[in-house]
Amino acid sequence: FYVQYAHARGQSVFRNARQVVPELPDNPEARRALLAQAPLHHLTDAGELALMRHVALYPHLLEAAARAHEPHRVAYYLYELASEFHAHWNRGKDASHLRFIIENDPQLTLARLGLVQGVVTVLASGLCLLGVEAPQEMR
Repeated sequence: FYVQYAHARGQSVFRNARQVVPELPDNPEARRALLAQAPLHHLTDAGELALMRHVALYPHLLEAAARAHEPHRVAYYLYELASEFHAHWNRGKDASHLRFIIENDPQLTLARLGLVQGVVTVLASGLCLLGVEAPQEMR
């Protein structure tokens, strides 16, 4: 549930972001296309950079897990990524300048939404490989 909850949290960021970025599409494909152009150079916080590095490891992790016939590596990786995402979420609760949505800075918000998109894309991909649903929300 921990990894699924991270995915659902990411989806909630997109739902809430439309107040600041009204052009953010509801359609996941259109949203991914828009956020692929996000100005990631605005991401300078150590937590954001750590999340980006962790997301970037995914293709190599998949290759290594497949080569070694060790699917548990994917599960461990997803748990670690979810943990980093939850930790960054909690830092934003304590320090408003670290929140994913910054009302007076749409460019920084877009950059952070691009980061969230990377995280939820990897989480959804990994969960799918393991035969687990990636929920849009959890109640």
